[in-house]
Amino acid sequence: MRETWRREMPLEQRLSSTSLPDGTTLAYATAGDGPLLLLIGGWLSHLEMSWALPAERHFLEGLARGRTVLRYDRPGCGLSDRPAQVGASLASELDNVAAVVAAAGGGRCDVMGSSLGVPVAIEWAARQPDTVGRLVLYGGWARGPDIAPAPVREHVVGLVTSHWGLGADVLTDIFAPEASSGTRSALAGYQRQASSAATAADLLALCYRIDVTGSLAKVRAPTLVVHREHDRAAPTDQARLIAARIPAAQLRILPGRSHLPYIGDVDALLAVIRDFLGLPALRRTAAPRLTARQGQVADLVTQGLTNREIGERLGIDERSAEGHIERIRIRLGVRSRAQIAAWWVATTT
Repeated sequence: MRETWRREMPLEQRLSSTSLPDGTTLAYATAGDGPLLLLIGGWLSHLEMSWALPAERHFLEGLARGRTVLRYDRPGCGLSDRPAQVGASLASELDNVAAVVAAAGGGRCDVMGSSLGVPVAIEWAARQPDTVGRLVLYGGWARGPDIAPAPVREHVVGLVTSHWGLGADVLTDIFAPEASSGTRSALAGYQRQASSAATAADLLALCYRIDVTGSLAKVRAPTLVVHREHDRAAPTDQARLIAARIPAAQLRILPGRSHLPYIGDVDALLAVIRDFLGLPALRRTAAPRLTARQGQVADLVTQGLTNREIGERLGIDERSAEGHIERIRIRLGVRSRAQIAAWWVATTT
């Protein structure tokens, strides 16, 4: 029998942290209730900024209705420590997963990998078969060198290294061609806030060199491979390769061009994933809306004004401005002014 869930209030995420063996602090978040679903994300992340981005929040909440979604920021990204030196590898990626799973209580859980998270999830499932219930692999690859020709790979890494602002804009166009202009703008800013240029280039280089083809046949978990037909960042051939070599894996090719799971027809993707995980279909929920006054305040927050400056601009006292911001945070389910700004840019531009 499938699990059921009743209509609930908007979800909140719970932030925490753990430590890697070398002492690096790794930030992680949980949201929802139910059995654990470990989400190994793509290239860059920022737990707070992603939760504020309406499109990504919608996707994460869609996963968390009936599951406790566990996700984390890699070292150098988001809320995690930013080491003095970069050097991401498959081994370090697996250390991140092990630390977060242990912090969450260990044991067996479902695992979803997205983008760079796909080869990491494959390797984890191959090495730790007793810890993985079901495995979902979205928009990924098994062999990084096959993603793009060598000159293209070198150009993109070089662009990110030397012109991080331009690099973020270019990659946003590749990852999210179906996004609105506001969401694209928010995404580009989100990427730049998520990490330094050095970390972004290092992780991108890892994307291009990682190779887990030798581990595909060792995966024993029931596996769903899902991919968008015209994904510009990850060739569909890689999805077919993964599905062909993991025993009894299911392959679903969906229409669409966006690499990011939360851009494009998100509900169709969620429906496929939830069905595979044995979860019921989602009911539509209304997106949060601000009052006219709250919209004015959010716009001024986005411009970088202080509470006092907002009060002066609107003809109210500083305490009233602070109260408006607190109610906006509660309505959006976010914690910081930066998250309010990210939400406002994504929904109004």
